[in-house]
Amino acid sequence: MKQVIFTLFFAFILVITGCGQNDENVNREGTDSSKENETKEEFVIGLIPSQSEGEMETAMVKLQAILEQELERPVKIDHYPAYNGVVEALIHEHIDMAYFGPLTYVIAHERSGAEAIITQLVDGEPYYFSYIITRSDSSWDTLDELLLDKENIDFAFASMSSTSGSLIPGVALKERGVFRTEDDHDFKTVRYTGSHDITAQVILNGDVHAGAIDSALFQSMIRSGNLDADDYKIIWQSEPLFQYPWAVHPNMDDSLKQQLQQAFIGITDEEILNPFGASAFTTATNEDYASLREAAIIDGRMDAPLD
Repeated sequence: MKQVIFTLFFAFILVITGCGQNDENVNREGTDSSKENETKEEFVIGLIPSQSEGEMETAMVKLQAILEQELERPVKIDHYPAYNGVVEALIHEHIDMAYFGPLTYVIAHERSGAEAIITQLVDGEPYYFSYIITRSDSSWDTLDELLLDKENIDFAFASMSSTSGSLIPGVALKERGVFRTEDDHDFKTVRYTGSHDITAQVILNGDVHAGAIDSALFQSMIRSGNLDADDYKIIWQSEPLFQYPWAVHPNMDDSLKQQLQQAFIGITDEEILNPFGASAFTTATNEDYASLREAAIIDGRMDAPLD
């Protein structure tokens, strides 16, 4: 009887010891897995200075959280005060991904091989426009009417590196023979405000008579209540422009590109979409920007310094 009891006790000890070792192995594996996630390399995104609204900050915080979850790694979003800084950061791989204006993108692609993989949809389409706007109480209803009074007009562009706020409206004004450069034109004055929302504000304030602006951002600021549509008049609209791309450096592996595309396409949160003037995100390719690249070459922008 004593031998039986001893045998059972010994077997019980073996079972307990085995369970403890299994628990220890599980805990070690869980800890190792957690440490592996914590030590994954940080994914860094650079943003251009497209607008200065506080809503964009909220959007970026929420986007960062989504990407961290989908990529299973830390995500950092860096804001750059100038377009050139974002391009240089991507060239030297200080960032993994960048949100570019279309013009900045074609220049970045030329200089670094940057690859567009994502863009945004506006009302289901990956296009937007350049507008020239004035105050609603102005006497001009078309660009041609405005230009009849050009010597009395103070005109504003956004940033020199902006597609809709500089390149496209600038080409339109050059074709009409009234604009060559910031210092050579037929207007009373020409200025670059640096941002689309500032352009809208200086027009409303009466500091300038008219200015060029991104249609998607203009409509977004109206929807958010930051601008009142009744205060403005659109007197010119460009041909459709392919939307702002999110681009990555050329040696990023395909699986990570696909993860990023799936993460963006899955976004439905309006607090992320609205500041971009977007209804959703979709995939993009370098070929989508071919016509814009041609315009940039014709206007001599490919080798020009970015601001």
